[in-house]
Amino acid sequence: MSDDLNILLLSCGTRNKIVQYFKKELDGRGLVIATDCSDLAPALYEADKHFIVPKMNDEGYLDAILSICRENKIKAVLSLIDPELCLLAEHKQSFLDNGTVPIVSESDVVEMCFDKYKMFQFLVQNGLATVKSYIDKEQFYSDVEAGIINYPVFVKPVRGSASINISKVTSKEEIELLFSRFDNLMIQEFMNGIEYGADVYIDMISSEPVAIFIKEKIKMRAGETDKSVSIKDEQLLELIRKFVKEYGFKGIIDIDIFKVDGEYYISEVNPRFGGGYPHAYGCGVNVPKMIINNMCGNVNVDTIDNYEEGIHMLKFNEVIIS
Repeated sequence: MSDDLNILLLSCGTRNKIVQYFKKELDGRGLVIATDCSDLAPALYEADKHFIVPKMNDEGYLDAILSICRENKIKAVLSLIDPELCLLAEHKQSFLDNGTVPIVSESDVVEMCFDKYKMFQFLVQNGLATVKSYIDKEQFYSDVEAGIINYPVFVKPVRGSASINISKVTSKEEIELLFSRFDNLMIQEFMNGIEYGADVYIDMISSEPVAIFIKEKIKMRAGETDKSVSIKDEQLLELIRKFVKEYGFKGIIDIDIFKVDGEYYISEVNPRFGGGYPHAYGCGVNVPKMIINNMCGNVNVDTIDNYEEGIHMLKFNEVIIS
């Protein structure tokens, strides 16, 4: 078996489908290798080879990953969790020196995605409609008085992922309680509208968006899309295309968007595979194949809008006995 196209998936957790897709698309041209800090991460056991590694914040973590890349001739590395994307982007050159390409946007772009308030400021500065956000609760109270925003609102960590520690609140007392108990919180407008997710691939070589898949979210679970339906919308497509090009994203990203009273609001961006990506793959939007093409030095052709609308994704649980 050729080891030219070995791919490393970091913090694989329960993302079994992503491992399966890469194995299918490589079709024997390389290995899919997975890591996690827990030997109970089910996706490990779908990979051709796996490693149990220290926790991301532990000393020696980066060296352990770089060592795996060297010893296994890894061609491309991806992380499936938000906090690790900053590490990958920040140490990009160390991976490149090993001959390994991190499939991730530049460090400043990743940092802004991970800091939800920085992303809000960027969107506002660039004239893009977004969800009203506050880190100053007094400013929020003032805007409530002025009728600019109303309860309910969400209180969430400025830097957080997987919908952890998000509270829907309906009063000043609840906000005061949360802000007294936790640091680095923000208040975000409750968007009473339709929620969309967009899976987008920006070619690593040409820097052009080559795949955009849009789904309407029907049901969420633990911060991930559980049920969704594929849709097409020219206006939203153009907004996404313009946004990703101007912002300088690279690789696979997942965008959350709301539609309220006919207007689109960009909420946040995860610069990695989103939990709802299997929907896109099932509709023929083949990002693993595009990543492999880039690894081989080939620019991907534009396949934007090349899928059927009205196709549903319905997730269900599976079990591994080990």
